[in-house]
This record gives sequence, C-alpha cells and structure tokens, in this order.
Amino acid sequence: MIQARGVAFAYPAGQLLCFDDVSVEQGGTLLLRGPSGSGKSTWLALVAGLLTPSAGVLRVADQDLAALNRSARDHWRARHVGFLPQKLHLSDALTVADNLALVYFAAGLPVDRSAIAQGLAALGVADLANRKPTQLSGGQAQRVALARALLLRPRVVLVDEPTASLDDAACATALQRLQRSAQACGATLVVATHDARVLQALPQAQVLAFHASAVGAAA
Repeated sequence: MIQARGVAFAYPAGQLLCFDDVSVEQGGTLLLRGPSGSGKSTWLALVAGLLTPSAGVLRVADQDLAALNRSARDHWRARHVGFLPQKLHLSDALTVADNLALVYFAAGLPVDRSAIAQGLAALGVADLANRKPTQLSGGQAQRVALARALLLRPRVVLVDEPTASLDDAACATALQRLQRSAQACGATLVVATHDARVLQALPQAQVLAFHASAVGAAA
C-alpha cells in the first residue's frame, strides 16, 4: 500500500518539487511515467525512505515514514522494501549467493542459505549461485538482482528503468517476471520508466505522470 498526499521535496539548490497525490492498494502496480530527469527517481527515493519529504503525508506498507527517525527508516526499509535499481550494484568480489546474503545483514537477521537457494531457483538462476557477477550475462544479473530484492518477501518492490537496454521480446519477458514475482509475495510493485512499452505490457497498472518542465533540479 502506498498513500501520498501533498508530497513535496526540495533539493538544497533547487526548486520545490510538488508531486501528484496517489493511492495504491497493497498488491497493486504503479507506473511512474515521464522522461529522464523528470523526478521519478526522487519519488522512488521518497517512498523508500531514502529522502524525507519537505511537505505532505507519505504512508508506505501501513507505515507513516515521517514517524520514523533515520535509523528506524533504515531498519524498516531493509525489512519491507525490495529495490531493483537500474544499476544493479552487485558486488564483483562476492558470489551470487553471498550478494543475496547481504540482505540479511542489512536487516539484522541470520542468513538463511536455504531461502537464498529457493529465491534463485524461483527465477531460474539457481545454477549461478557460486558465480561472480562478472561471469553473468545482463539478463542473468537482472534476475539475480530481482531475487535479492524479493528475498525477504517485501511489502513494496521499487524498480527503476528495468527495460532501458532490452529489446521488445526481452522487455515483455522481464516485465512479466517482475509482476509475477511481486504478486507471489503480495507486494505493491512500483516501476519508474520512460519506456512506452511498459504501459502496453502492464495495462492494468495505475499511472503517475511526471513532467520535466515542473522539476528543476530533480533526479
């Protein structure tokens, strides 16, 4: 569940960014549509608790983020938010399995190797557990990163430009995989994109539109 009312954010050197209100039920799908630089990544960061709104009310997975201090937000994020960034940020020094194990350390939980194996298997990459990220194709790396995002069965899954480098067939496959995976754990799925193919592939999703002319210094 995501509820945003009157949310605004100001970068130190930029204008105040005012975002449209939105309400998404738990398990729903929201598309953030707009060109690069129009504020989509800023909105994702607000929902993840990485940034604090300058104004407005933002509730995510039944949590009022303004009620949490920075430490509490970090703990909440580790337990309840899965994030698939455009740059996957897999550590080349670790195996695939150990990259997923970092999720448990961030959440202050004991590492569950069985759950890691199951998470990789669910996305068809169980055989890659002992490889390093440098040994993966782009598609394999994205599935590994998605397995990492879903490992703790988050309440919200945030995805930033997942189809930027994919052809039409790979785009459709990746989006179907994202939606199936989020639905499997009952998560609300949020996809930030400037790719019109995403809207075609997820026609039932709610859409929150962003416009470059109203953004100023936003990311």
